[in-house]
Amino acid sequence: MSGVRTVLFDLDGTLADTAPDLAAALDALCREEGREPLPYPRVRNQVSHGTMALLRLAFPEIDTAPDLFERLRARYLDIYSNNRHLDTVLFPGIPAILAYLEKQGFRWGIVTNKPAFLTDPLMNTLGLSTRAACIVSGDTTDRSKPHPKPMLHAAELARTPPEDCLYVGDAARDVEAGRAAGMRTLVALYGYIDETERPTEWGADGLIRDPREILDWILEADPSLRRHG
Repeated sequence: MSGVRTVLFDLDGTLADTAPDLAAALDALCREEGREPLPYPRVRNQVSHGTMALLRLAFPEIDTAPDLFERLRARYLDIYSNNRHLDTVLFPGIPAILAYLEKQGFRWGIVTNKPAFLTDPLMNTLGLSTRAACIVSGDTTDRSKPHPKPMLHAAELARTPPEDCLYVGDAARDVEAGRAAGMRTLVALYGYIDETERPTEWGADGLIRDPREILDWILEADPSLRRHG
């Protein structure tokens, strides 16, 4: 088994805890539409599944009303884009992981299904844009996860063979995309995983409850790092 040289992260629910701001935007939309906001835990568990999943929670009728969906989607994204970093923070342990990777000469990057017009400003606000070896958003390529194309594009930008990349995400599509690209994968159990989901059945190489456990996987792949860490 070759060593890990680049660690790639999903954004929402893996690198950053964006749920508070995404939920607040949905609350605001509900109030505009004359509906009661949903309980935060229900919204949090759906964040990794994207805008469609969030809107469906509060407005189930959008499945049969495309025009309504487009109107609500546009308004929701407008609200969120103007309030995307009020309460968003990096998950505990992530700053230390990124610092370790950089100190040891590893690369790291982002592969998310979030569109670039939301991803790029958020990464700037978090102070990470100039540190990441790659930032691949949902519309960077013509396919998004679970297709492997964004993963392979990220590996190319990071100048790393896919087999030397480790991808960390909190959704089944993350594991599917990573595996299809020939990468090792970890499931972030601390992320936005609904109690009905079965991450143990997604086929990942491992499951972690804390971002700092990523180091264990890197060191297992290359034990020589223990002598230099």
